[in-house]
Amino acid sequence: MTHAMTAVLHCRDLTKSFDQGEQRVEVLRGISLEIQKGETVAIVGASGSGKSTLLHILGGLDAPTSGEVSLLGQRMDSLSAIAQGALRNEALGFVYQFHHLLGEFTALENVAMPLWIGTQLGKRVLTDAEIRREAADMLGEVGLSHRLTHKPGELSGGERQRVAVARALVTRPACVLADEPTGNLDRATADGVFDLILRLNAKIGTALVMVTHDPSLAAKMQRTLTISDGWIQ
Repeated sequence: MTHAMTAVLHCRDLTKSFDQGEQRVEVLRGISLEIQKGETVAIVGASGSGKSTLLHILGGLDAPTSGEVSLLGQRMDSLSAIAQGALRNEALGFVYQFHHLLGEFTALENVAMPLWIGTQLGKRVLTDAEIRREAADMLGEVGLSHRLTHKPGELSGGERQRVAVARALVTRPACVLADEPTGNLDRATADGVFDLILRLNAKIGTALVMVTHDPSLAAKMQRTLTISDGWIQ
């Protein structure tokens, strides 16, 4: 099997630039990379180097100035916005520095949300009871079986981030994109959440691409890419 056939996420010649007053700012200058099934990759670099921009483009949340991104072999720029959203729901999970949970919903409902959306989009065929059971099972995987009915405001920072991890993984995505997923947590909690992400990554077989400033976390990944001056070093 060739590299291209096993890549879950692939980008070629990505550039991203924007105008700042009369100046043209080049954030990404021609980045190409492949993420293989199940592999873990850290993206590191100085603040403002374009790490988060690259992650957002890989996830289809931002468009490159030029270049292309393919997810599960499908060119993102060839899809409509609705089709892009459906493919993201099917194949990607996202974890951010801030958990972005919906405050009016319980932990279980937050985790169930991607499955409900996927069912609405016709990507999944699940009953409401099945969706709730899947969400409860994933919350059990992150050690929160006793917090199913709690809303985000009733959870600690570490618990909220574990709910966010469960939400990202509940669809068994091909790849999880994580942007400083432990950056808002104290060291002990951060280590616990990160080790949890790696354990679930190995169990489910999903690839993991993580932006981090933390060299000790990057060292636990299989591969580290450094962005500098808009290029991968």
